[in-house]
Amino acid sequence: MAPQLDGPRSATPQRPASSTASDEERSRVPALDQDMIPELSEIPPFDEVGPLDARALSKTLFRRMQTLQEGTHEYQYVRNTLVELNLALVKFAASRFRSRSEPMEDIIQVGTIGLIKAIDRFEIDRGVEFPTFAMPTIVGEIKRFFRDTSWSVRVPRRLQELRLDLAKAGDDLAQELDRAPTVAELSQRLDLPEEEVLEGMAASNAYTASSLDAQPEDDDSEGALADRIGYEDHDIEGVEFRESLKPLIADLPARDRRILSLRFVGNMTQSEIGEELGISQMHVSRLLSRTLTRLRSGLLVED
Repeated sequence: MAPQLDGPRSATPQRPASSTASDEERSRVPALDQDMIPELSEIPPFDEVGPLDARALSKTLFRRMQTLQEGTHEYQYVRNTLVELNLALVKFAASRFRSRSEPMEDIIQVGTIGLIKAIDRFEIDRGVEFPTFAMPTIVGEIKRFFRDTSWSVRVPRRLQELRLDLAKAGDDLAQELDRAPTVAELSQRLDLPEEEVLEGMAASNAYTASSLDAQPEDDDSEGALADRIGYEDHDIEGVEFRESLKPLIADLPARDRRILSLRFVGNMTQSEIGEELGISQMHVSRLLSRTLTRLRSGLLVED
């Protein structure tokens, strides 16, 4: 006997990861008149029902559910029994995603939602086997779960699918070439522009994220990730200019070099420089302007 599930048709089973109900749960299910649902009287415990028997019983229960009014206790009972009988389909579909980082219990929970949707939409009169009908719905629900929740940064679905194509093509090419494939080789294999391949590779970085406060492994003597991340040193941008200026400054007259030193090293004003050198502030301004123009022109000269 299956555990009672409360709520509307879209409700999720309380324990989707288990295919059998405990004795305590069974005791909470009100007894039904077997004359009302005689098909359930001969069902053994769910863990003892084989795939072929489950398929045959499911056909019988689907026909019985067509005769019941939706929302009634009998309808919910038959529907929940169908969920329990076909949980093996969910577990089979979930096994394809064992390599993912999500717990298997969560994957089965999501797959069970797909199973319930398939049960609600299934029409036995169409002559299609229920496993054939239900499996795409179950797998689709699991894939939708990963698409909507697994990415650390939301990216367009096109790039999510491209990431999977790149991973498969990369593995195939790595086996064929015995090395990591280049962007051009991936582009040729997938028949895509190299720019789109690079976009897909960049989007792959958004799949997982690490906390900056995450501590390293026990055998790692380094600190948290934030302590090991480099930062942009803006002074590096000026290294090339400083090295290029050195010979230009060395070629300046001694007075011009001194004016530059007093202005930009000593941080003196033009009036203070004039007093230091015994010239007017206007003369200092002209000399400084001429010197800076000369240095600027020297830096812009192409080799």
